[in-house]
Parts: sequence; C-alpha cells; structure tokens
Amino acid sequence: MEEFLKELPELAKEKHVENKKYFAKLKKRTPKRLDLIMQDLHEKEFEKTDCLTCGNCCKTTSPIFTNKDIQRISKHLKMKVVNFISQYLDRDADDFYVLKTSPCTFLDLNDNSCFIYDVRPKACGEYPHTNRRKFIQITDLTLINTAICPASYNIIEALKEKLPL
Repeated sequence: MEEFLKELPELAKEKHVENKKYFAKLKKRTPKRLDLIMQDLHEKEFEKTDCLTCGNCCKTTSPIFTNKDIQRISKHLKMKVVNFISQYLDRDADDFYVLKTSPCTFLDLNDNSCFIYDVRPKACGEYPHTNRRKFIQITDLTLINTAICPASYNIIEALKEKLPL
C-alpha cells in the first residue's frame, strides 16, 4: 500500500485528462444503470481494500463539517459548539467548515483509526463517494479523489473497463 500511495498522485495526474474526457462523454450519455454499476464496483473494491492500511484521506484532506456534524461531535467531546469550532475548524474558500490542520486532529497515526469514528462527519462516512446516488453529479470531486484514495482510483479504472466509451 505504501508504494502505491507514493505513486498515486502521479498516476492520477497521468490519467487526469483521460478521466476528464471520459466523464464528459459519460455525462452526455449517462446510462440509467450507472449508479448500480458504481455501487457494485465500490463494493467489490472495498472487499479487498482496508482503509485502515491507508488513511491517506485523513492524512491529507479535510471533510466538510455540517452544522449537524459539529453539534454531534461537540456533544460527544463534551464541548460547547463555539469552542469546538474555534479549536478545530476554519472556513474554506467556499465558506464551508473544514479542519484547521492536516492530518486530521482525530486520526490516530499509529493505526489510522479515528478517535471520533462513531460520530464522525457525514462526509467521512461517505468517502470516497463512489457509491453515491446520482454519481454523475460528482465527477469533478471524483477526479480529485483519484489522487488521494487508492480505492477511488481503482474504481474509476474499473468503470472505464466496464463501460468503455
């Protein structure tokens, strides 16, 4: 996994133009069964991929924290919402709440586990979003995720084989 993680940004960069063109074609002729195909590819990939051996998403990026996430996590940590926000979060360019630091404050770097797993942000639970309904709406995000998440990269490569355009 370590070796693949080192190569992943370059691999994704090499495939970026190809993937962007692929998604543009897919948007023009979106198969009705695309979400089912993506769910199947996602499930197959995560049968052989263990996020705890990677943790790259938690080490390099921040999820978006919704107000519900902030309230739930604050309560879990027995903190006031305002204190949780001031201690851990900033607003990004799109005015979303994100973590101030990277890697994630709640990541245990010894085993890639999460200190707040049971109350983690919704975005963390859904990452890398490859099994999401209306997948076609998040292809730009998926392009970014292929450089971060080995599973996401593999899923898109499998999609191109399953649905050649």
